[in-house]
Amino acid sequence: MTSSDPTALPDPWRSLHELLAAMDAEIEQVYVERGIEGVRPRFAYPLIRLAHTGPLTIRELAKSLDRSHSAISQTIAAMRKEDLVTSEPGPDARTRRIDLTERGRSLVPFLEAEWRATHETVAELDSEIPYAMTTVVEEVRRALEHRSMRQRILHHLVEPPQ
Repeated sequence: MTSSDPTALPDPWRSLHELLAAMDAEIEQVYVERGIEGVRPRFAYPLIRLAHTGPLTIRELAKSLDRSHSAISQTIAAMRKEDLVTSEPGPDARTRRIDLTERGRSLVPFLEAEWRATHETVAELDSEIPYAMTTVVEEVRRALEHRSMRQRILHHLVEPPQ
């Protein structure tokens, strides 16, 4: 054990996590106000994509959304519980093909409209603040391409004596 508890310091990620959670909660509230229960904002991207591509395996869907297999697998499981997608055996025993249910398909036009409105909202926010979120995120990404998060952590890491 070290001499002081590092978790006693303010969490530098907290405000970002809280902001993202609050924004997602507001999007979800839009759904609820429209009578759409059980749909999370993270469902919109895969639902819209499946509407445009037709059935995909989890691996194909994850690749098309640039998400991890694990993340999409968890999202699909949650979407299946809400009767938004079906999961059928794929071309081999190791894969499952994901398709929209009638309920999922019926929500896509609204989800596409919300997706567009959300993008317009982000652009609006970007114009109202001194440092556009999208620009800041891209600048952080570029800085991390120059010197990765791992490299930066290792530079600051002082390992405890053994």
